Amino acid sequence: MKSESLENPALADQLDEAFTRPSGREFDQMRNVDFSSGIAPHANGSVLCSFGNTQVICAAMIEDRVPGWMRQQKVEGGWLTAEYNMLPYSTLYRKDRPSSKGKQDGRNIEIQRLIGRSLRAVLDLKKFPDKTLWIDCDVLRADGGTRTASITGAWLATRIAINDLLNRGKLQEDPVTDHLAAISVGIYKDTSILDLDYPEDRDASVDANIVMTGKGEFVEIQSTGEEATYNRKQLDEMLILAEKGIKELAEKQNTFLLQL
Repeated sequence: MKSESLENPALADQLDEAFTRPSGREFDQMRNVDFSSGIAPHANGSVLCSFGNTQVICAAMIEDRVPGWMRQQKVEGGWLTAEYNMLPYSTLYRKDRPSSKGKQDGRNIEIQRLIGRSLRAVLDLKKFPDKTLWIDCDVLRADGGTRTASITGAWLATRIAINDLLNRGKLQEDPVTDHLAAISVGIYKDTSILDLDYPEDRDASVDANIVMTGKGEFVEIQSTGEEATYNRKQLDEMLILAEKGIKELAEKQNTFLLQL
C-alpha cells in the first residue's frame, strides 16, 4: 500500500531506490506507541509511555507552594519544573547515577529543561495559582527517542493531574491550553525518516527532535548534522514527517484519555 506521505511532493521523489530501515518500517511509519496509566500510584498523575522498546515513566506531583524566586519577585500564578533521568539499567551497559559521580549529567539537564519549557508552552500558569507541578521522567529502557517519549508522556501525566484537581474543586479554571507531543525525525541513508530507534539514531547523518502542539504549532525544533550538512528541501521533508507523527500522537493521547 502506498504511503500517504508520498502524496506530498516534498517526499514523493526521495525513494527512487530500494530503501529499508533496520526495523523494516516504512520511512514515515512510527513505532508502536502505548500508554499505561497509574504506574506511580502516589503521583497525582502518571503514565508509562512506550515508543517501541523505549519506555519512560512520567509522573506529575503537585505541591501547594511556589519557588522562592516567585515569592521574592511577586510573580503571580504557579510553576512547573521537570526532572529527567536514565535509570542505571536502561541501557545495555550500566549507566551510573549522577549522584554516584557527585555531579549533574549535562545531557540530563539539557533534556529536563526541554521538557519543562515545552510543557510551560501549553500551560496558563496564572490559572495554577500558588502551586508547583513537578514532572519526573525516568527512563526504564532506552532505544532512541527518550526525550520525545518523555515530553509526550509528561503531557499526559500533567493532563491527568490537572483533571484530578479540577474534579476535586482545587482549581477554578483549566490551565492546559493544548495538547503537546514530540517526535524524532532524521536523515538515514540519504532518506528522511520518522521516529528513529537507536540503530537509526546512531547512524543517521542528521537527527532532529520536534515539539509541537495539537494545533500544529511548533514549540521547539532541535536539529543537528552529525558531521554532515543538510539543505532546505531535506529540512522541509523532516518537518512534514514530524507533523504527521505529532498528529498521530495527539490522536493516541485523546484515545487514551477517553479510556480513563
